[in-house]
Amino acid sequence: MVNHHSDLRLWSVILAGGEGERTRPFIERWLGYHLPKQYCSFVGTRSMLQHTWDRADRLTGTERKVTVMAQQHHLIARSQIEQQRAGNVIFQPHNCDTAAGVFLPLTYVRAWDPGATVVIFPSDHFIFPEDQFLAQVRKTAYVSHWLADRVFLLGVTPTNVEMEYGWIEPGEILGLYEGISVKAVKTFLEKPEHLAALTALAGGALWNTMVMAGKIETFWSLGWHCFPEVMVQFEQLGETIGTPLESVILNEIYRDMPQRNFSSDLLQRVPERVGVVELQDVMWSDWGQPARIAETLRQIGKRLSFGREHFLPSEPLDIPIEQFMEVK
Repeated sequence: MVNHHSDLRLWSVILAGGEGERTRPFIERWLGYHLPKQYCSFVGTRSMLQHTWDRADRLTGTERKVTVMAQQHHLIARSQIEQQRAGNVIFQPHNCDTAAGVFLPLTYVRAWDPGATVVIFPSDHFIFPEDQFLAQVRKTAYVSHWLADRVFLLGVTPTNVEMEYGWIEPGEILGLYEGISVKAVKTFLEKPEHLAALTALAGGALWNTMVMAGKIETFWSLGWHCFPEVMVQFEQLGETIGTPLESVILNEIYRDMPQRNFSSDLLQRVPERVGVVELQDVMWSDWGQPARIAETLRQIGKRLSFGREHFLPSEPLDIPIEQFMEVK
């Protein structure tokens, strides 16, 4: 691939609309009330969302950062928005699964900058070290700018047979760019059974981080191909952005927004339009399980801000007692 940094108008999209149901019991035992995990500070003073905002700022700057949040989290999110340069925040009227969660912020980016290249970040992932991660994200964005017929996912080399992650089976090599190998995608495997995950691990499959990059028009065309009934709603919204009708139409389209899943209803249907880049020398974890949070922090030598008593007896832990903070 040619190595020249052409007119790459790069935007960050942060997905922060989830309820964090898998970690709800743990967080309620820890804090005494429910707080979606993206708003939690599991270590240090910044929440997972604030860490994600900081990463996005380093990639695109605040002015080209768009975050989608749930309307019902408005009061929860307000203090974190006020503490930090949050950029553009869009409140989704209600949850209509992940396709709507992705295409709502993309509708705004498309209205503001139709030639943009977009990097999409989930807001509830642990990533270390961030410099190495962002360098590879930036390279992946350049790849998606040149190979504009595809969107590109970042994959991670598995360390175990993880059945709660999505898996990617890479295909042929599409090219090389500044030391990274860019591959096609053969197929996706979503939350496989143990034997299927074991087979995927042995076959060189990667964990799917759902961090992805692509041209805004590539995402848009894939949306129209896979779920036109969703896209017609966002086309209607896009025509009103910046007008007095914007908020009215936003609420109106969500009254009958179809429920579609971005992974199963788009990515898995068009693997030939997706590529993958393997993250190198980066620790990544989707903190969807309390034990996974504790184990990740143990690996990097951090003291945990919660105690053993906040875990259920059925949750396996191999964490030295001194690594937990003393709970008053």
